[in-house]
Amino acid sequence: MRSHEIDYKILGEDIQVVEVELDPQETVIAEAGTMLFMEDGIQFETKMGDGSHADKGFLGKIFQAGSRVIMGESLFMTHFTNRGQVKRKVAFAAPYPGTIKAVDLSEIHQNTLIVQKDAFLCAAMGTKISIHFNKRFGSGLFGGEGFILEKIQGDGLAFIHSGGVVMERTLHNETLRIDTGCVVGFEPQLDFDIQRSGGLKSMVFGGEGMFLATLSGSGKVWIQSLPISRLIQRLAPMGGNSKKEGGSVIGGLADMFER
Repeated sequence: MRSHEIDYKILGEDIQVVEVELDPQETVIAEAGTMLFMEDGIQFETKMGDGSHADKGFLGKIFQAGSRVIMGESLFMTHFTNRGQVKRKVAFAAPYPGTIKAVDLSEIHQNTLIVQKDAFLCAAMGTKISIHFNKRFGSGLFGGEGFILEKIQGDGLAFIHSGGVVMERTLHNETLRIDTGCVVGFEPQLDFDIQRSGGLKSMVFGGEGMFLATLSGSGKVWIQSLPISRLIQRLAPMGGNSKKEGGSVIGGLADMFER
């Protein structure tokens, strides 16, 4: 199924909104609860599945819905369709401060994008959202991305959101090491793995974490500067970084003496 061709505009800086303009009978699918506003003439319907294959039957929809629950997403997706005679707009807001990125899947290798579980925001009708298992056990055990990732497939526009600033890097037969949890998405031909951040001294006293994510090969990767998990940790009154001084162990010792 070919994706609908939608027009869009991304508004805002710290907390962004994507405004999608739909022609008559065009549809955009989105995560439940992300809609900000919709103009008169747009109707929405909550469905099991993304609507990419209308003939997959009830069991197929149940399987897809079940995989979304495993990914930590809502059981349902919302379909917004312009039932009017003229163009109408619907807008979606990111759930936390950060950046919304528009990705044209027709320009991505194999028309496929692998993203972290909560990165998908909305996409043109015809886009397939499915589960993607990380084949590397170490990546799933120690990586901030986890063992289960999300696969976005299609030939239209998809919108992903991330914490803080999002950077797009293109690798040319090289390896990039990234803080675990900061990988928003990557093309499927890249090899994703987890490696130790260094020697024992660096791992314990460096304050950068014990493991780093590595992406090797040739392709595009999207990186976020502030994962939501790190933001929550920083804001927590009794969080591990509330009194961090120089390094994780040093900060802990200082906290002990203060008591």
